[in-house]
Amino acid sequence: MADLLSDEEIEAQLPDDWDREGDEIVRTYEFDSYLPGVGFAAGIGGIAEDAWHHPEITITWGEVEVRLTTHDEGGITEKDIGLADRFDDVYE
Repeated sequence: MADLLSDEEIEAQLPDDWDREGDEIVRTYEFDSYLPGVGFAAGIGGIAEDAWHHPEITITWGEVEVRLTTHDEGGITEKDIGLADRFDDVYE
């Protein structure tokens, strides 16, 4: 189990381009067309599966929205922050 982060910890650790919405952290990644977003979603899906921590991923034309929360804990934990950082590494 992972401990919930405090509001201050979330604010200090939230990666650039991510926002907090309640008990989730959220980012929308932008792409020039649909298929690059699908490929990105597949790649981060594999990372999430390896980490056994599954985000909500929404694919639309030119955008992939990712929402992370630790359901077992009812909020945001280090697992979410760490996975967000890994997704950003893939995007760059």
